[in-house]
Amino acid sequence: MAHYAVRESPPLRGEIPISTSKNAVLPIMCGALLTGGDVRIEKAPDLTDVRTLTALLRSCGCGVKREKDALIFNAESVNGAGDEESARRMRASVLILGPLLSRLGQARIALPGGCAIGQRPIDQHLKGMSALGAKIRMDHGGVTLTGHLRGATIYLDMPSVGATENLLMAATLAKGTTRIENAAKEPEVVDLANFLSAMGAHISGAGTSTITIEGVSSLHGVSWTPIEDRVEAGTMACACAITGGELLLRGARAEHLRSLLFKLSESGVHIKDTPTGLMVFGRAKQPFEIRTMVYPGFPTDLQAPMMAVACRTPGTSVFLETIFENRFMHAAELMRLGAHIRVENRVAVVEGTPQLTGAHVRATDLRAGAALILAGLCAEGETIVDDAGGHIDRGYDRIEEKLSAVGGLVRRIERTA
Repeated sequence: MAHYAVRESPPLRGEIPISTSKNAVLPIMCGALLTGGDVRIEKAPDLTDVRTLTALLRSCGCGVKREKDALIFNAESVNGAGDEESARRMRASVLILGPLLSRLGQARIALPGGCAIGQRPIDQHLKGMSALGAKIRMDHGGVTLTGHLRGATIYLDMPSVGATENLLMAATLAKGTTRIENAAKEPEVVDLANFLSAMGAHISGAGTSTITIEGVSSLHGVSWTPIEDRVEAGTMACACAITGGELLLRGARAEHLRSLLFKLSESGVHIKDTPTGLMVFGRAKQPFEIRTMVYPGFPTDLQAPMMAVACRTPGTSVFLETIFENRFMHAAELMRLGAHIRVENRVAVVEGTPQLTGAHVRATDLRAGAALILAGLCAEGETIVDDAGGHIDRGYDRIEEKLSAVGGLVRRIERTA
Protein backbone atom coordinates (compact mmCIF):
# COMPACT_ATOMS: atom_id res chain seq x y z
CA MET A 1 0.00 0.00 0.00
CA ALA A 2 1.42 3.35 -1.03
CA HIS A 3 0.91 6.92 -2.07
CA TYR A 4 2.10 8.12 -5.47
CA ALA A 5 3.52 11.62 -5.86
CA VAL A 6 3.06 12.79 -9.45
CA ARG A 7 4.23 16.05 -11.03
CA GLU A 8 3.52 17.62 -14.41
CA SER A 9 5.80 15.75 -16.80
CA PRO A 10 7.47 16.38 -20.14
CA PRO A 11 6.50 14.35 -23.21
CA LEU A 12 7.22 10.67 -22.51
CA ARG A 13 9.93 9.13 -24.68
CA GLY A 14 11.47 5.69 -24.70
CA GLU A 15 10.46 2.07 -24.29
CA ILE A 16 8.12 0.43 -21.78
CA PRO A 17 8.18 -3.39 -21.49
CA ILE A 18 4.62 -4.64 -21.09
CA SER A 19 4.17 -7.18 -18.31
CA THR A 20 2.46 -10.52 -18.60
CA SER A 21 -1.32 -10.17 -18.36
CA LYS A 22 -2.77 -10.35 -14.86
CA ASN A 23 -6.11 -11.44 -16.29
CA ALA A 24 -4.41 -14.26 -18.20
CA VAL A 25 -2.08 -15.39 -15.39
CA LEU A 26 -4.76 -15.79 -12.70
CA PRO A 27 -6.95 -18.38 -14.49
CA ILE A 28 -3.84 -20.21 -15.71
CA MET A 29 -2.65 -20.47 -12.09
CA CYS A 30 -6.00 -22.05 -11.22
CA GLY A 31 -5.66 -24.36 -14.21
CA ALA A 32 -2.55 -25.81 -12.58
CA LEU A 33 -4.93 -27.57 -10.15
CA LEU A 34 -6.10 -29.85 -12.97
CA THR A 35 -2.92 -31.94 -12.97
CA GLY A 36 -0.53 -33.55 -10.50
CA GLY A 37 2.42 -32.64 -12.74
CA ASP A 38 4.54 -29.50 -12.55
CA VAL A 39 3.10 -26.38 -14.20
CA ARG A 40 5.62 -23.61 -14.81
CA ILE A 41 4.36 -20.10 -15.58
CA GLU A 42 7.06 -17.91 -17.07
CA LYS A 43 7.24 -14.13 -16.58
CA ALA A 44 4.68 -14.14 -13.77
CA PRO A 45 4.10 -10.50 -12.74
CA ASP A 46 4.76 -9.51 -9.13
CA LEU A 47 1.24 -8.31 -8.31
CA THR A 48 -0.82 -8.39 -5.13
CA ASP A 49 -3.49 -10.47 -6.88
CA VAL A 50 -0.89 -13.03 -7.95
CA ARG A 51 0.44 -13.27 -4.37
CA THR A 52 -3.09 -13.57 -2.94
CA LEU A 53 -4.03 -16.35 -5.35
CA THR A 54 -0.72 -18.08 -4.64
CA ALA A 55 -1.63 -18.14 -0.94
CA LEU A 56 -5.08 -19.54 -1.77
CA LEU A 57 -3.61 -22.32 -3.92
CA ARG A 58 -1.14 -23.21 -1.18
CA SER A 59 -4.03 -23.46 1.26
CA CYS A 60 -5.61 -26.02 -1.11
CA GLY A 61 -2.50 -28.19 -0.80
CA CYS A 62 -0.83 -27.01 -4.00
CA GLY A 63 2.94 -26.63 -3.88
CA VAL A 64 4.20 -23.27 -5.17
CA LYS A 65 7.70 -21.95 -5.60
CA ARG A 66 9.21 -18.99 -7.45
CA GLU A 67 12.36 -19.18 -9.57
CA LYS A 68 13.28 -15.64 -10.63
CA ASP A 69 10.28 -14.50 -12.69
CA ALA A 70 8.70 -17.97 -12.99
CA LEU A 71 6.12 -19.60 -10.74
CA ILE A 72 6.07 -23.41 -10.47
CA PHE A 73 2.97 -25.24 -9.23
CA ASN A 74 2.50 -28.86 -8.22
CA ALA A 75 -1.03 -29.90 -7.26
CA GLU A 76 -0.36 -33.62 -6.72
CA SER A 77 -1.67 -33.41 -3.13
CA VAL A 78 -4.39 -30.83 -3.66
CA ASN A 79 -7.60 -30.84 -1.57
CA GLY A 80 -11.05 -29.42 -2.26
CA ALA A 81 -11.16 -26.36 0.01
CA GLY A 82 -9.06 -23.22 0.32
CA ASP A 83 -8.45 -20.53 2.92
CA GLU A 84 -11.62 -18.45 3.14
CA GLU A 85 -9.88 -15.18 3.97
CA SER A 86 -7.71 -15.36 0.84
CA ALA A 87 -10.76 -16.24 -1.24
CA ARG A 88 -12.75 -13.25 0.00
CA ARG A 89 -9.99 -10.83 -0.95
CA MET A 90 -10.19 -11.26 -4.70
CA ARG A 91 -12.72 -11.96 -7.41
CA ALA A 92 -10.55 -14.46 -9.30
CA SER A 93 -10.64 -16.90 -6.37
CA VAL A 94 -13.90 -18.31 -7.77
CA LEU A 95 -11.83 -19.81 -10.61
CA ILE A 96 -10.58 -22.63 -8.37
CA LEU A 97 -14.08 -24.13 -8.33
CA GLY A 98 -14.01 -25.61 -11.84
CA PRO A 99 -10.56 -27.25 -11.59
CA LEU A 100 -11.11 -28.65 -8.08
CA LEU A 101 -14.58 -29.97 -8.84
CA SER A 102 -13.47 -31.54 -12.10
CA ARG A 103 -10.43 -33.22 -10.60
CA LEU A 104 -11.66 -34.15 -7.12
CA GLY A 105 -15.43 -34.22 -7.38
CA GLN A 106 -15.76 -31.55 -4.70
CA ALA A 107 -14.84 -27.92 -4.10
CA ARG A 108 -15.66 -25.16 -1.61
CA ILE A 109 -14.90 -21.47 -1.59
CA ALA A 110 -15.95 -18.35 0.29
CA LEU A 111 -17.84 -15.90 -1.90
CA PRO A 112 -15.19 -13.62 -3.42
CA GLY A 113 -14.67 -9.85 -3.34
CA GLY A 114 -12.58 -7.50 -5.50
CA CYS A 115 -12.92 -3.87 -6.60
CA ALA A 116 -16.13 -2.12 -5.54
CA ILE A 117 -17.23 -1.31 -9.09
CA GLY A 118 -20.67 -2.92 -9.05
CA GLN A 119 -22.45 -6.21 -8.82
CA ARG A 120 -20.40 -9.16 -10.06
CA PRO A 121 -22.47 -12.26 -9.22
CA ILE A 122 -21.29 -15.82 -9.83
CA ASP A 123 -24.69 -17.13 -10.92
CA GLN A 124 -23.45 -17.95 -14.44
CA HIS A 125 -20.59 -20.00 -12.96
CA LEU A 126 -22.99 -22.00 -10.79
CA LYS A 127 -25.60 -22.42 -13.52
CA GLY A 128 -22.96 -23.96 -15.77
CA MET A 129 -21.57 -26.22 -13.04
CA SER A 130 -25.09 -27.45 -12.34
CA ALA A 131 -25.56 -28.27 -16.03
CA LEU A 132 -22.38 -30.35 -15.85
CA GLY A 133 -23.86 -32.35 -12.95
CA ALA A 134 -22.66 -30.51 -9.85
CA LYS A 135 -24.78 -30.28 -6.71
CA ILE A 136 -24.57 -26.81 -5.17
CA ARG A 137 -25.00 -25.78 -1.53
CA MET A 138 -24.76 -22.17 -0.31
CA ASP A 139 -24.06 -21.61 3.38
CA HIS A 140 -22.22 -19.31 5.77
CA GLY A 141 -20.99 -16.94 3.05
CA GLY A 142 -19.58 -19.72 0.88
CA VAL A 143 -20.52 -22.25 -1.76
CA THR A 144 -19.84 -26.00 -1.85
CA LEU A 145 -19.97 -28.05 -5.07
CA THR A 146 -19.96 -31.84 -5.31
CA GLY A 147 -20.43 -34.38 -8.08
CA HIS A 148 -18.77 -36.15 -10.99
CA LEU A 149 -19.06 -34.01 -14.10
CA ARG A 150 -20.50 -35.01 -17.47
CA GLY A 151 -20.45 -33.03 -20.68
CA ALA A 152 -23.41 -30.76 -21.44
CA THR A 153 -24.47 -27.82 -23.57
CA ILE A 154 -24.32 -24.61 -21.55
CA TYR A 155 -25.77 -21.30 -22.67
CA LEU A 156 -24.44 -18.26 -20.80
CA ASP A 157 -26.99 -15.48 -20.30
CA MET A 158 -24.12 -13.05 -20.87
CA PRO A 159 -20.60 -13.69 -22.21
CA SER A 160 -18.95 -13.63 -18.78
CA VAL A 161 -15.17 -14.02 -18.95
CA GLY A 162 -14.92 -15.63 -15.51
CA ALA A 163 -17.78 -18.06 -16.11
CA THR A 164 -16.37 -19.03 -19.51
CA GLU A 165 -12.95 -19.70 -17.97
CA ASN A 166 -14.34 -21.62 -14.98
CA LEU A 167 -16.55 -23.85 -17.12
CA LEU A 168 -13.79 -24.34 -19.68
CA MET A 169 -11.51 -25.71 -16.96
CA ALA A 170 -14.26 -27.83 -15.39
CA ALA A 171 -15.12 -29.43 -18.73
CA THR A 172 -11.57 -30.55 -19.56
CA LEU A 173 -11.84 -33.61 -17.26
CA ALA A 174 -15.62 -34.09 -17.53
CA LYS A 175 -16.86 -37.23 -19.22
CA GLY A 176 -18.13 -36.53 -22.74
CA THR A 177 -18.49 -33.36 -24.80
CA THR A 178 -19.26 -29.88 -23.47
CA ARG A 179 -20.41 -26.90 -25.53
CA ILE A 180 -20.27 -23.40 -24.05
CA GLU A 181 -22.53 -21.10 -26.07
CA ASN A 182 -22.45 -17.30 -25.86
CA ALA A 183 -18.91 -17.71 -24.53
CA ALA A 184 -16.58 -14.78 -23.87
CA LYS A 185 -14.10 -14.10 -26.70
CA GLU A 186 -11.40 -12.20 -24.80
CA PRO A 187 -7.71 -12.89 -25.59
CA GLU A 188 -7.27 -14.14 -22.02
CA VAL A 189 -9.89 -16.85 -22.65
CA VAL A 190 -8.02 -17.89 -25.80
CA ASP A 191 -4.73 -17.97 -23.88
CA LEU A 192 -6.27 -20.18 -21.17
CA ALA A 193 -7.63 -22.56 -23.84
CA ASN A 194 -4.20 -22.73 -25.49
CA PHE A 195 -2.58 -23.42 -22.11
CA LEU A 196 -5.04 -26.24 -21.35
CA SER A 197 -4.53 -27.68 -24.84
CA ALA A 198 -0.78 -27.74 -24.19
CA MET A 199 -1.59 -29.82 -21.08
CA GLY A 200 -3.50 -32.34 -23.20
CA ALA A 201 -7.05 -30.91 -23.25
CA HIS A 202 -9.17 -31.14 -26.41
CA ILE A 203 -10.63 -27.69 -27.03
CA SER A 204 -11.89 -25.97 -30.17
CA GLY A 205 -13.58 -22.66 -30.85
CA ALA A 206 -11.84 -20.47 -28.26
CA GLY A 207 -12.15 -16.85 -29.37
CA THR A 208 -15.60 -17.49 -30.87
CA SER A 209 -19.03 -17.53 -29.23
CA THR A 210 -19.10 -21.36 -29.08
CA ILE A 211 -16.35 -23.38 -27.39
CA THR A 212 -16.34 -27.18 -27.57
CA ILE A 213 -14.45 -29.33 -25.09
CA GLU A 214 -13.95 -33.08 -25.42
CA GLY A 215 -13.27 -34.38 -21.93
CA VAL A 216 -10.07 -36.34 -21.31
CA SER A 217 -9.10 -38.63 -18.44
CA SER A 218 -6.07 -36.63 -17.28
CA LEU A 219 -3.83 -33.66 -18.05
CA HIS A 220 -0.06 -33.30 -17.73
CA GLY A 221 2.33 -30.57 -16.64
CA VAL A 222 3.56 -27.85 -18.96
CA SER A 223 5.69 -24.71 -19.17
CA TRP A 224 3.73 -21.67 -20.38
CA THR A 225 4.32 -17.98 -21.03
CA PRO A 226 1.01 -16.05 -20.87
CA ILE A 227 0.17 -13.18 -23.20
CA GLU A 228 1.12 -9.57 -22.49
CA ASP A 229 -1.23 -7.35 -20.52
CA ARG A 230 -3.43 -5.42 -22.94
CA VAL A 231 -4.81 -3.22 -20.15
CA GLU A 232 -1.34 -2.16 -19.02
CA ALA A 233 -0.41 -1.51 -22.66
CA GLY A 234 -3.57 0.55 -23.13
CA THR A 235 -2.87 2.51 -19.96
CA MET A 236 0.63 3.38 -21.16
CA ALA A 237 -0.74 4.38 -24.57
CA CYS A 238 -3.08 6.75 -22.72
CA ALA A 239 -0.09 8.17 -20.81
CA CYS A 240 1.46 9.09 -24.16
CA ALA A 241 -1.84 10.57 -25.39
CA ILE A 242 -1.90 12.83 -22.30
CA THR A 243 1.73 14.02 -22.33
CA GLY A 244 2.72 13.65 -25.98
CA GLY A 245 6.06 12.18 -26.96
CA GLU A 246 6.90 8.79 -28.42
CA LEU A 247 6.68 5.41 -26.71
CA LEU A 248 7.46 1.86 -27.78
CA LEU A 249 5.20 -0.48 -25.84
CA ARG A 250 7.31 -3.61 -26.13
CA GLY A 251 5.28 -6.78 -26.47
CA ALA A 252 1.90 -5.01 -26.87
CA ARG A 253 -0.33 -6.62 -29.50
CA ALA A 254 -2.43 -4.44 -31.78
CA GLU A 255 -4.94 -7.24 -32.38
CA HIS A 256 -5.82 -7.20 -28.67
CA LEU A 257 -6.34 -3.42 -28.55
CA ARG A 258 -8.18 -2.52 -31.76
CA SER A 259 -11.03 -0.62 -30.09
CA LEU A 260 -8.66 1.54 -28.01
CA LEU A 261 -6.31 2.18 -30.93
CA PHE A 262 -9.19 3.36 -33.12
CA LYS A 263 -10.28 5.83 -30.43
CA LEU A 264 -6.76 7.12 -29.89
CA SER A 265 -6.35 7.54 -33.64
CA GLU A 266 -9.63 9.49 -33.78
CA SER A 267 -8.23 11.81 -31.13
CA GLY A 268 -5.11 12.53 -33.19
CA VAL A 269 -2.64 10.09 -31.62
CA HIS A 270 -0.52 8.14 -34.11
CA ILE A 271 -0.11 4.37 -33.77
CA LYS A 272 2.32 2.10 -35.57
CA ASP A 273 2.30 -1.69 -35.23
CA THR A 274 5.84 -3.10 -35.29
CA PRO A 275 7.30 -6.60 -34.84
CA THR A 276 8.46 -5.68 -31.33
CA GLY A 277 5.33 -3.90 -30.13
CA LEU A 278 3.26 -0.75 -30.58
CA MET A 279 4.73 2.68 -31.29
CA VAL A 280 2.56 5.51 -29.95
CA PHE A 281 3.24 9.12 -31.03
CA GLY A 282 1.76 12.48 -30.13
CA ARG A 283 -0.99 13.92 -27.99
CA ALA A 284 -4.80 13.66 -28.08
CA LYS A 285 -6.27 16.75 -29.79
CA GLN A 286 -9.84 15.78 -30.72
CA PRO A 287 -12.73 14.65 -28.46
CA PHE A 288 -14.17 11.16 -28.71
CA GLU A 289 -17.11 9.01 -27.69
CA ILE A 290 -16.67 5.69 -25.89
CA ARG A 291 -19.19 2.93 -25.16
CA THR A 292 -17.77 0.08 -23.10
CA MET A 293 -18.71 -3.37 -24.39
CA VAL A 294 -17.61 -6.98 -24.13
CA TYR A 295 -14.65 -7.92 -26.29
CA PRO A 296 -13.94 -6.99 -29.07
CA GLY A 297 -15.73 -3.80 -28.00
CA PHE A 298 -14.07 -1.11 -25.90
CA PRO A 299 -12.86 -2.62 -22.59
CA THR A 300 -14.35 -1.29 -19.36
CA ASP A 301 -10.88 -1.58 -17.79
CA LEU A 302 -9.62 1.23 -20.10
CA GLN A 303 -12.58 3.56 -19.58
CA ALA A 304 -10.94 5.34 -16.60
CA PRO A 305 -7.54 5.90 -18.30
CA MET A 306 -9.32 7.28 -21.37
CA MET A 307 -11.36 9.61 -19.16
CA ALA A 308 -8.06 10.99 -17.88
CA VAL A 309 -7.09 11.62 -21.52
CA ALA A 310 -10.43 13.37 -22.17
CA CYS A 311 -9.89 15.77 -19.26
CA ARG A 312 -7.18 17.63 -21.21
CA THR A 313 -8.48 17.00 -24.74
CA PRO A 314 -10.25 20.05 -26.29
CA GLY A 315 -13.98 19.60 -26.88
CA THR A 316 -16.68 17.34 -25.41
CA SER A 317 -16.03 13.63 -24.92
CA VAL A 318 -18.81 11.22 -23.92
CA PHE A 319 -18.56 7.92 -22.02
CA LEU A 320 -21.29 5.29 -21.75
CA GLU A 321 -20.47 2.50 -19.26
CA THR A 322 -22.51 -0.62 -20.04
CA ILE A 323 -20.56 -3.27 -18.10
CA PHE A 324 -20.58 -2.13 -14.45
CA GLU A 325 -23.09 0.20 -12.85
CA ASN A 326 -20.65 1.87 -10.44
CA ARG A 327 -17.55 2.53 -12.50
CA PHE A 328 -17.43 6.33 -12.58
CA MET A 329 -16.12 6.78 -9.03
CA HIS A 330 -12.89 8.21 -10.45
CA ALA A 331 -14.84 11.11 -12.00
CA ALA A 332 -15.23 12.85 -8.63
CA GLU A 333 -11.50 12.45 -7.95
CA LEU A 334 -10.58 13.83 -11.39
CA MET A 335 -12.81 16.84 -10.66
CA ARG A 336 -10.65 17.53 -7.60
CA LEU A 337 -7.85 18.16 -10.11
CA GLY A 338 -10.03 20.66 -11.99
CA ALA A 339 -11.58 18.36 -14.59
CA HIS A 340 -15.01 19.31 -15.97
CA ILE A 341 -17.15 16.15 -15.79
CA ARG A 342 -20.89 15.60 -15.52
CA VAL A 343 -22.16 12.14 -14.55
CA GLU A 344 -25.70 10.91 -14.81
CA ASN A 345 -26.34 7.22 -14.22
CA ARG A 346 -24.11 5.38 -16.73
CA VAL A 347 -23.15 8.42 -18.83
CA ALA A 348 -20.25 10.79 -18.21
CA VAL A 349 -19.69 13.95 -20.25
CA VAL A 350 -16.18 15.42 -20.12
CA GLU A 351 -15.42 18.98 -21.25
CA GLY A 352 -11.72 19.22 -21.96
CA THR A 353 -9.87 21.91 -20.02
CA PRO A 354 -6.48 23.47 -20.83
CA GLN A 355 -5.24 23.10 -17.26
CA LEU A 356 -5.52 20.65 -14.37
CA THR A 357 -4.11 21.45 -10.93
CA GLY A 358 -2.47 18.99 -8.56
CA ALA A 359 -4.39 17.89 -5.47
CA HIS A 360 -4.72 15.02 -2.99
CA VAL A 361 -6.92 12.32 -4.57
CA ARG A 362 -7.93 8.78 -3.67
CA ALA A 363 -7.70 5.60 -5.75
CA THR A 364 -11.21 4.12 -5.51
CA ASP A 365 -10.38 1.00 -7.52
CA LEU A 366 -7.58 -0.50 -9.60
CA ARG A 367 -8.15 1.26 -12.95
CA ALA A 368 -9.23 4.49 -11.27
CA GLY A 369 -5.89 4.59 -9.48
CA ALA A 370 -3.99 4.31 -12.75
CA ALA A 371 -6.17 7.03 -14.29
CA LEU A 372 -5.37 9.42 -11.45
CA ILE A 373 -1.64 8.85 -11.91
CA LEU A 374 -2.05 9.63 -15.63
CA ALA A 375 -4.00 12.81 -14.87
CA GLY A 376 -1.26 13.86 -12.48
CA LEU A 377 1.24 13.72 -15.34
CA CYS A 378 -0.50 16.73 -16.93
CA ALA A 379 -1.60 18.62 -13.79
CA GLU A 380 0.19 21.77 -12.61
CA GLY A 381 2.10 21.20 -9.38
CA GLU A 382 2.01 17.95 -7.44
CA THR A 383 -0.73 15.34 -7.29
CA ILE A 384 -0.80 12.83 -4.43
CA VAL A 385 -2.66 9.64 -5.29
CA ASP A 386 -3.66 7.95 -2.03
CA ASP A 387 -3.85 4.20 -2.63
CA ALA A 388 -4.50 3.12 0.95
CA GLY A 389 -6.60 0.26 -0.41
CA GLY A 390 -3.65 -1.20 -2.31
CA HIS A 391 -5.61 -1.20 -5.57
CA ILE A 392 -2.86 -0.21 -8.01
CA ASP A 393 -0.49 -2.99 -6.94
CA ARG A 394 -3.22 -5.50 -7.76
CA GLY A 395 -2.87 -4.92 -11.49
CA TYR A 396 0.21 -2.84 -12.34
CA ASP A 397 3.72 -4.17 -11.79
CA ARG A 398 5.93 -1.22 -10.77
CA ILE A 399 3.90 1.41 -12.67
CA GLU A 400 5.93 4.24 -11.13
CA GLU A 401 9.23 2.73 -12.32
CA LYS A 402 7.97 2.19 -15.85
CA LEU A 403 6.66 5.73 -16.19
CA SER A 404 9.77 7.24 -14.56
CA ALA A 405 12.01 5.39 -17.02
CA VAL A 406 10.44 7.29 -19.94
CA GLY A 407 10.40 10.73 -18.30
CA GLY A 408 7.31 10.61 -16.09
CA LEU A 409 7.72 12.43 -12.77
CA VAL A 410 6.22 9.74 -10.55
CA ARG A 411 7.50 8.39 -7.26
CA ARG A 412 6.13 5.88 -4.83
CA ILE A 413 5.87 6.77 -1.16
CA GLU A 414 5.30 3.88 1.22
CA ARG A 415 2.62 4.73 3.76
CA THR A 416 4.98 3.93 6.67
CA ALA A 417 7.18 6.81 5.45
